[in-house]
Amino acid sequence: MGKKIKEDKKAPPDDVFDPLLVESRQAATVVLMLHSPEEDVQAKACEAIYKFVDKSDVNKKVLLDLDAVDPLLKLMSCEDRIVRRNSCMCLGIMCASPDVRKLLRKREESIPTFVNLLQPEEETVVHEFSALALSYFAKEFTSKVAIFEHGGVEALVRCLSSTDPDVQKNSIEALAQMLLEYQTRGAIRECEGLGPMLQLLASEYSIIQKLALLALDRASQDGENRARLRELETVTRLLEILARPELNDLHVMVVMVLSNLLEDIESLDQMKESGGLKKLVALITDQTPPEEETKKSDKKGGSRAGKKSAKGSAKKHEEKEEVPQGEQVIPTLPDVKKFAAKAIGRSGRNVENRKILHEQECEKMLIILLSHEAEEVQCAAAEAIAIMCENLASRDSIREWDGFAPLIKMLNSENEDLKEAATLALANLTCSNSTNCQEVMNLNGVEPLINILSGQREEAVGNAASALTNMAPDEVIRTEALAKGIVTALIDPLKSGNTFVQSKAALAVSAFVCDSNSRTEFRLGGGAEPLVTLLHSGKDEIRRNAAWAINMCAVDPATATEMTKLGALEILMEIQLSSTRRSPFTDAALNKLLDSNLAAKYAMGGHLDVGNLIEDGFIDAGQLRPGQMFRSLEDYLEEEMNDKRAVLLVNAKPERVEQETPSTLAEPSPTKPDSRGVVTKSILKKKQAPQPRQEEGDGTKAEGSKAAAAGKSRAARDSKQKTKAQKEKEEKQREEELQAQLAKEAEAADDKFKPFSDLGDPTLCSFIDDITEKILPLPTTMEQIVALAEFVSEKMGGSIEKGQVANFSWELPLSQIKFELKSNVIPIGKIRTGIYIHRALLFKTLADRIAIGCTLTRGEYNHAWNQMMIADEDSSPELPKFPPKTYIVDLMHEPGRLLPVDAPEAITYTHI
Repeated sequence: MGKKIKEDKKAPPDDVFDPLLVESRQAATVVLMLHSPEEDVQAKACEAIYKFVDKSDVNKKVLLDLDAVDPLLKLMSCEDRIVRRNSCMCLGIMCASPDVRKLLRKREESIPTFVNLLQPEEETVVHEFSALALSYFAKEFTSKVAIFEHGGVEALVRCLSSTDPDVQKNSIEALAQMLLEYQTRGAIRECEGLGPMLQLLASEYSIIQKLALLALDRASQDGENRARLRELETVTRLLEILARPELNDLHVMVVMVLSNLLEDIESLDQMKESGGLKKLVALITDQTPPEEETKKSDKKGGSRAGKKSAKGSAKKHEEKEEVPQGEQVIPTLPDVKKFAAKAIGRSGRNVENRKILHEQECEKMLIILLSHEAEEVQCAAAEAIAIMCENLASRDSIREWDGFAPLIKMLNSENEDLKEAATLALANLTCSNSTNCQEVMNLNGVEPLINILSGQREEAVGNAASALTNMAPDEVIRTEALAKGIVTALIDPLKSGNTFVQSKAALAVSAFVCDSNSRTEFRLGGGAEPLVTLLHSGKDEIRRNAAWAINMCAVDPATATEMTKLGALEILMEIQLSSTRRSPFTDAALNKLLDSNLAAKYAMGGHLDVGNLIEDGFIDAGQLRPGQMFRSLEDYLEEEMNDKRAVLLVNAKPERVEQETPSTLAEPSPTKPDSRGVVTKSILKKKQAPQPRQEEGDGTKAEGSKAAAAGKSRAARDSKQKTKAQKEKEEKQREEELQAQLAKEAEAADDKFKPFSDLGDPTLCSFIDDITEKILPLPTTMEQIVALAEFVSEKMGGSIEKGQVANFSWELPLSQIKFELKSNVIPIGKIRTGIYIHRALLFKTLADRIAIGCTLTRGEYNHAWNQMMIADEDSSPELPKFPPKTYIVDLMHEPGRLLPVDAPEAITYTHI
């Protein structure tokens, strides 16, 4: 028997506190425990806080108010592993609160601390909650930058290979948020993170798979990343997921990733060779691919369920979906079809991709989707068709597969998105394809397109206008559209504030306003004003289309006049001075407007062509300087006489004789110029034959008016009953009343502006009568030109020897005419001594009246000349015929002489 050993019981040291179990029901007390120097107390306090904050979001706010964040952040750097773990768990879950994150962002050490805790030597739980905190921080841009700068991307990529699903879930979620920034997309490739992302697609948890697909979707937006993903055979892996019906909850995001990958032709080739395109088509159209018909589902019941992780956060997000046993193909969700159609559209943006997609008959699949019950699917299919039909062959294929009928049906939908997509598809389908235009008309698509022009969706309005413009060259379609009121319907889009609508509407106006009836309808509908306003646009395309529409509308003189009144001429003249806004379209519009306002054309360009026929009301006020606005005849008539250059007026109308009453005849009075330089005549009316009025120095009575004659007549009949004194008194009274009335009328005539049509030029009228009688009957054009030149020279002072033009007195007679008329405006017929500018203008005016084609060109220093083309009129058939030659007619030195335009004499004639 052994010796019994006696236990040695020693009392605890006097300076050591006995272990104490503390129970607290107040969070504030536990927060105070965080400041304890004992690591065991700190760990237990952190554990209690974790349980507290995990209960509700309100508790997170309570701890924030108790200033628990800073001590917890400090404990995360503690040397004790348990303290680090528990404090990381507390802050990791508290970061779900935006207020906590806001406070931590002010602490520069917070994000680096979480990143450091992702080191491989740390526990799995620490990785889980550090990644969780970073996933919350990655939602803000500034935090993304801090995570990136402190190496967070590389640390998170390492965690993707963890065996713990919660670490995987939190890490991939943080990376998905980080990949919204382009810098992270490059860094993830350098860190070899794309491979681990793909490995997560095989996870047992759908939440991890979805987050991995989301990260891949964002990463694949970078071209170099797409190249790396092709090396990893990503397309094949994604197609394998699409081939598994039980994974249909992932199909939407798989198609989103595919849509990025298919932007590169290399990916599309890879998909084509592997038969992936056919699988994608089968998925979208709910058809079973041939190779899948014999396959059966290898997972039944709860195949999507997975085992629990350490903390269960991945399992908490797991979606449990039962797959019916024995079902070959599960119909895809509308979102899958929508994103699949969008994937085709994105891939079709590349020219080469469109060719491959066309070879695989993807248009047929998209047409099937146009009849889908979900409107968002129809919209995506129409948008994809709009992209695909940029390929010329696709336009014909869509027509052959009856793709127009569903598109036109969509035009009548109440869904504005559908209308926009359908109009875009029709606009592209009808571009440069007359057969498709006919198809739209045959399916009664013209009227719905016109109705959309009055809609609220601006993009749809612009697309509809573009489609109608494409169909306008077909006369039958254009006639139908005009009958359905397209001209009036285009006026409101011109007033839109959307630049796209403005541009397309102006282009449509130029396509449809092409005959007199449509131009009249456009003008009466008020379309001229908004069209002219578009010339102020800062967009080149809008100005170009508006100018082209004005060019088409201005063919109608009334429309051109209306646009001129609205300031179109001034706007275009201003544009001419700009080197950036000027274009051939604005030049054409300006010339077309000037063709209806020859005075402005001659003032600006100094040239009138053969087809520009001078008519009554034409004025020549001299060359218009750059930046100077053109003034009308009315402006010059209102201007007081000055010493400036005279304004030459062409107005071949006789002076109009005014009448007060239709039953009276006019009696002439002495002519007298008024204040405007217009010769007026006082008119007296009588029933008797006209007699000259006699004036006496003491104001004797006027005896020519109807009232005076009637008074005399009555006085004669009553002469037996009235005395001679009474007769004279009555006569005097009537004459005074008549004088007062005439004076009043003269004063009113002075105050009232007299339009140019009243400024008759009887001399010019006589000139026209003379040449019509004597020159027009001449047998040849050359004889007419020579005779007309001699006639003009004779009326303007005769021939002048060369070198004697400076001695020819012509300025003084013109000044005398201006003084006589008290106006700067001089009718051309009143000039008796004229030089180049006067003779050339008169020659052009008279030549236009007898159909002699000639031009009028202004030179420098009062030079002007006329050119005409004269053909060989020798009727002898033996002699060769030559094309017409251009001549300048001499009106100054040898009137009637024809100078070849390139001869030295012609150059001398046109210059000083």
